[in-house]
Amino acid sequence: MTDKAMADEAASSRKSRVSAREARKAQRAVRPSGPAYITRTIPPYALLGEEGLEQIERHADRLLEEVGLEIRGDAEAIQLWRQAGADITGESRVHVPAGLAREIIRRSAPAEFVQHARNPARSVRIGGNSTVFAPSYGSPFVSDLDRGRRYGTLEDFHNFVKLAYLAPWLHHSGGTVCEPVDVPVNKRHLDMVYAHMRWSDKPFMGAVTNAARAADSIEMCRILFGTQFVAEHCVILGNVNVNSPLVLDGEASRVIRTYAAANQAPVCVPFILGGAMGPVTTAGALAQCFAEAVFCVALAQLERPGSPAILGNFLSSMSLRSGAPTFGTPEPALAYLVIGQLARRLGVPLRCGGNLCAAKVSDAQAASESANSMWPAFFAGANFILHSAGWLEGGLAMSYEKFVMDVDQCGAFHTVAKGMALDENAFALAAFQEVGPGKHFLGSAHTLANYETAFYDFELADNNSFEQWCAEGSQDQLVRANRKWKSLLSGYTPPALDRGKDQALQEFIARRKAAMPDDIA
Repeated sequence: MTDKAMADEAASSRKSRVSAREARKAQRAVRPSGPAYITRTIPPYALLGEEGLEQIERHADRLLEEVGLEIRGDAEAIQLWRQAGADITGESRVHVPAGLAREIIRRSAPAEFVQHARNPARSVRIGGNSTVFAPSYGSPFVSDLDRGRRYGTLEDFHNFVKLAYLAPWLHHSGGTVCEPVDVPVNKRHLDMVYAHMRWSDKPFMGAVTNAARAADSIEMCRILFGTQFVAEHCVILGNVNVNSPLVLDGEASRVIRTYAAANQAPVCVPFILGGAMGPVTTAGALAQCFAEAVFCVALAQLERPGSPAILGNFLSSMSLRSGAPTFGTPEPALAYLVIGQLARRLGVPLRCGGNLCAAKVSDAQAASESANSMWPAFFAGANFILHSAGWLEGGLAMSYEKFVMDVDQCGAFHTVAKGMALDENAFALAAFQEVGPGKHFLGSAHTLANYETAFYDFELADNNSFEQWCAEGSQDQLVRANRKWKSLLSGYTPPALDRGKDQALQEFIARRKAAMPDDIA
């Protein structure tokens, strides 16, 4: 074949791939088309052997027994621990005998469970060899290329719920995807939970700022799913943070117990920056993280044995020169791998962070730190990965552009999770027989049969020649991402919601809001 013929054939093949790619993009813009969750066929990475894992567990036990963990302001939680065999010193210091917390969890906590979505096809399995990606959580600010950094609003909240719904590689709608600061603080949880219910049909998270708001979230689920269904199935998660080091605020403990009592799943997460809320050494901080998380999951089981729960981990580093949090550093990556082993030994689902970074804009720092955070979480075998899309500034800002850039990266993990195919098609012997020595595979029957699915296609990447890239405006990925999220929102169509349930939800929200004055603190 002449060089010109080869070039023509390559160009034709490329046009076919581009056409197929554009068709897939158009389909994804209409509705979520990815799997409900990832089922991993590759094994998680094991960093420590049996002796090392036992050392971590032993030091976590010593923290709980010798130092103890304070529950500040929840006498009922303290009493539950007293009845379980813990020693209480002072008014609030709970000393848990070695091994007791883990034994409580092993006795009753489910190793995996289903969180049901209002669309049954989008329900997720949490635990085992499953991984669920959820958007970032808790940012007071939002940012985009057009308007810059600003406080989040309810409109922004709606936009991110819609984007998460449209994202084929996100399995979960998340929770507080950004803080809608234009709504009174004591009422915004109602609007946030309703937004997840109305503008998406993926599973979601509820309020955790106090027990009453958690109860409101659960009551709204009873309206949406039915009281009996909620009593028997998990339909909502509540992400609860420990006041590290070794303090569980009474409001947080009541939230854990509120979700557990309703047979819903608290996500129990220490929040440790090494050198501030924990020691600078990785093993010490990891033992602390495990101790705090185990204490909280065990508390959920004391409240209601058999209720679902997730053991969480948020362990990061900090700059010891400035005191600023840092992300994507190697020490937390090692901790992720070990916490995955500890969670599997314990038999409880694991939550880790995802695309974390300290960058202020979606630049090379954001990309490298996010990748260095996401890969360890995935290979640790994390079952629920929060902050999978949108995170900037150490979580202070939710970025529209980074959201779609992160989603693009999340798609690649779906391919990694499948491992390597070893069937007849994968070995492609027929293609070798057709092509023979010294020729190319572009026009072979095997390539034509596989070209749509052979390689993961990063939607936001530009693989054109330099000349074509210049001719199309020399746009970098940030500009392409800006165009992408706007295109997604412009084509958004909400999933159908039963009119009677929608009306009942709105009436509940109106009653609850009318029952309390605005709190703007």
